[in-house]
Amino acid sequence: MRIAQIAPLFEAVPPKLYGGTERVVYALVEELVRRGHDVTLFATADSQTSARLVPMAEGGLRLLGTKDPIALHVAMLEEVYSRADEFDIIHSHVDYLTFPFARGVATPTVTTLHGRLDMPETRRVLGRFTDQRLISISWSQRQPVADLPLRWVGTVYNGVRLEHFPFRREPDDPPYLAFVGRISPEKRPDWAIEVARRVGLPLKIGAKIDPADREWAERHFLPLLGTPGVEYLGEVNEQQKAELLGGALALLFPIDWPEPFGLVLAEAMACGTPVVAFPGGAVEEIVVDGVTGFICRTRTLDEMVEAVRRVDQLDRAACRRHVEQHFSSVAMADAYEAIYRQVLLEQAAPLASGVDGRLPLTMLGEDRVVPHLGDRAGHVVAGGFTTPATLER
Repeated sequence: MRIAQIAPLFEAVPPKLYGGTERVVYALVEELVRRGHDVTLFATADSQTSARLVPMAEGGLRLLGTKDPIALHVAMLEEVYSRADEFDIIHSHVDYLTFPFARGVATPTVTTLHGRLDMPETRRVLGRFTDQRLISISWSQRQPVADLPLRWVGTVYNGVRLEHFPFRREPDDPPYLAFVGRISPEKRPDWAIEVARRVGLPLKIGAKIDPADREWAERHFLPLLGTPGVEYLGEVNEQQKAELLGGALALLFPIDWPEPFGLVLAEAMACGTPVVAFPGGAVEEIVVDGVTGFICRTRTLDEMVEAVRRVDQLDRAACRRHVEQHFSSVAMADAYEAIYRQVLLEQAAPLASGVDGRLPLTMLGEDRVVPHLGDRAGHVVAGGFTTPATLER
């Protein structure tokens, strides 16, 4: 297939430091190229890729401090859609910015929504573009807009490149806990510090502070760095993150918002490191409670402390196996390939898919269908692709 991949311009592909969506795009593109697809990546000029790169910005806009990033994204989309007939399918990762452009060409577009959908502004946009083919990164991500007649074509869990997160059979000695992400009120690093203090273990923090979160960090996070055992590493790159996660006894994930996915959960478990998390967003789809971590359903620090004290009872190899099966770049590419084929089949021969426009699961390769440990009842997974027995339209 001739596939265009549109990446956000906020970070390079892959990101030099923090960056979730761009890291997912990198993993997907590399796997698609490895499978022999003709992939064109629209991304920043400093991106590293095996695909054909079309540079759309000098570098990652966040690190460059660009004042009007939307302008560069619009210019990129104009470039992509002026060349739409060069591709069989266009896959956008820049959310709703693509929608007006996609309506003007015959080449089909699928858009993976990587962000939260519970904001009223986002809801308003989605409600105006119910014709667009959408992909969610978790089932929970869809819940805030479940009443809208949106055109979902699938749910695909984000995947990590397993070779970038080597398995560690044992954590470091002496043990420590890890927190990785953003310093923000949604991620609650202050709660992670308090849990580590109560349990009596060191905490290593690899995280960035965005300008929007600077005031909160100065009031609620930075004063806590004098807590004994707390080590703030700042923003880490992927290699540093793999070392940090792999050596940890557990990853603390005390979120206070409906996170659509949470890539660090899969990254930690790929290293063999269990997760101790509060429920919310996709946590319960990613972490298998009592197997790959503990989900603290009362959302209290006391429960999280008790969970940390039991985390050494978990099998680190089970964490790795769970990611290999459900959250690897291979599983993710399997899922996206299935969606691309479905869309192209419907585009070429709409009557072949039947009255309701759905394809039988056998067209995806029935041998790849397995139960998902954390999935909703009555659903199955083909690779990393979750669907209620047939591909959703």
